[in-house]
Amino acid sequence: MTDNPLLIPSTLPQHAPDFPSILDEHYMPALHAALAEARANIAALKANPAPADFENTIVALETASEALGEVNSVFYNMLSVIGGDALHALAEEIGPLNAAFSNDVALDPELFARVKSVYDRKNGLTLTTEQHTLLEETYKGFVRGGALLADDKKARLREISASLSVLGPSFMNNTKKSAEAYELILTDESDLAGLPDTARASARQAAQEKNIDKGWLITLDAPSFGPFLQFSARRDLREKVWRAFSTRAWGDAYDNSENIRKIVALRREQSQLLGYESLAAYVLEERMAKSEDEVFAFLDTLKNAYRPAAEHDLARLKDFARARDGLEDLKPWDVGYYSELLRQSLFNFSSEEVRPYFPLERVLEGCFAHFSALFAMKFVPAQNYALWHPDVKVFEVFDEKSGRFIGTLYTDFYPRIGKKEGAWKSALRNQGLHRGKVERPLVSIVCNFTKPTPEHPSLLTHDEVLTLFHEMGHATHALLSDVTYAALAGTSVKWDFVELPSQVQENWCYEKETLDKLSGHYQTGAKIPQDLIDKLRAAKNYMGGWAGLRQVSFALLDMAWHSRRVETFLQSAEQDVGAFEDSIMKDVALFPRLGGPFSASFSHIFAGGYAAGYYSYKWAEVLDADTFEFFLERGLYDSSVAEAYKREILARGGSEHPAILYRRFRGRDADPQALLRREGLLEQAA
Repeated sequence: MTDNPLLIPSTLPQHAPDFPSILDEHYMPALHAALAEARANIAALKANPAPADFENTIVALETASEALGEVNSVFYNMLSVIGGDALHALAEEIGPLNAAFSNDVALDPELFARVKSVYDRKNGLTLTTEQHTLLEETYKGFVRGGALLADDKKARLREISASLSVLGPSFMNNTKKSAEAYELILTDESDLAGLPDTARASARQAAQEKNIDKGWLITLDAPSFGPFLQFSARRDLREKVWRAFSTRAWGDAYDNSENIRKIVALRREQSQLLGYESLAAYVLEERMAKSEDEVFAFLDTLKNAYRPAAEHDLARLKDFARARDGLEDLKPWDVGYYSELLRQSLFNFSSEEVRPYFPLERVLEGCFAHFSALFAMKFVPAQNYALWHPDVKVFEVFDEKSGRFIGTLYTDFYPRIGKKEGAWKSALRNQGLHRGKVERPLVSIVCNFTKPTPEHPSLLTHDEVLTLFHEMGHATHALLSDVTYAALAGTSVKWDFVELPSQVQENWCYEKETLDKLSGHYQTGAKIPQDLIDKLRAAKNYMGGWAGLRQVSFALLDMAWHSRRVETFLQSAEQDVGAFEDSIMKDVALFPRLGGPFSASFSHIFAGGYAAGYYSYKWAEVLDADTFEFFLERGLYDSSVAEAYKREILARGGSEHPAILYRRFRGRDADPQALLRREGLLEQAA
């Protein structure tokens, strides 16, 4: 095994992975070796004749599977950014092996006895706050993992975990492959009616990359289908693209219906084995929101505020389409198009107007300047790291004041075949104890932005700028982490708190002081002019009711699949995914469903970490609106507020309960009205 790059200590900076040397055939041998090492470490832990204490049991367990964590981190990151049949086939082997190991740990009575021995004496131990949290979380992890179950229930729990470890990656792969299978090739100039030059150039380049000699290619990558639905004057083609997008992984060779049936049934059974009524009850026990009733009440409050505003948005859109084009039957594939035209009419503003001012390289430079102004972070391009793709760039991050190394940031911005859709932050290594030393993190942000073309560089929409700031918010949470134990580092917080550091950053993208840092016309270098900023700000809450109700609908759908409400689905003979979704969405959908159910491609909850947690986006919006009001009161880049936020929120990770951290930062709990104030919906909500 000495020649396996996943097992050899890296000679690259910060022991970063040497991606080009890692081949598909390296993963399974490395995984088996890492599993063997982890099992040996745990056997030694159990055999230790000394009485169990915090160091020889809790810390020893925390660090027992470091090699396994390294192998899995590289594999699952590559599964998302590279993909391909070979890696997805490996995922079906690797998932059950990891699940079996996790269960072997959680269900080991000897190991649990040592942990419980320390936990039972916690009040007599001299522990730091972070150590106390790690002890609490370790003990709860065993209990919530099934340590107290009878042997027959433990056996069934193992079977369920093994199945779920395969179903999630299968769901993700189906969604991705279904999207990649669709292509709309346009061969006539008239097919491009309404499309801006940037969209035309991107479509032409996409065709050339697929060796299509003549014409333009529209795909289901966000930078392709998004502008098409927003600007195409061809209603027939908009409908084709909309239907293709809305039927991903539904009714085709990659249909996710059976995956959904199996996943929700197994999650339900798993939760009930552990003594909970539903997955939501299990999950929410460890969240800021403590019960599914509390989440449903929260979403109901938002629904009551958003629905009237959304109905108003839709009525205004229908009136506009009727007056402009005589359109009497507005459909979902018309919403993006007419909302863009109405925006232009109401605000004399098109989202395309700002795109020339946001070349990606300039935006990234300005984004770094923003985080420098807030948190004294310095981003230095690094050339001596290995990359998983030529599009990837690497930056070393330092504290500007002390010169202290903070961490490493990888960026991967463009769509490609095999790469997962969407945008996310991931960690190749969390900050914290690693190989006996507290190490700094290796962090990546991955997006699918508009690609450069021969005519112009990558020019971002304002929405893409928001996405960059969102993911950089997650990245700074990881980079500025200052804890001892990796299990509590950075974004390892209660799930309904994790979106605060990401979402709050989006607020700065409407402020002139920040936009001046970000903008620079790709031809002239000019900053975005004040009149465009004024229009951007004026249009900020345009269609806000529509967008808010949409987010609430996704959260309700997630909760329905994972709460008591799923019983009606599981007990029905048909187990019709579409019918169940329709029954949940009836109070929040303003159109009948004309495509597949959204559930079929809802990777956040069926292939990601958001099951029974999608509501956290809206929950965290309350926190981020309240946080940004603090900055507005004191100053956008007020050093005292930024330092308090960095010290109490970002640096602390999951070392204390988020409510305590937030109260320490803000001096009080968050004001729930802050979100409605920001969105201009306070009057409707009242």
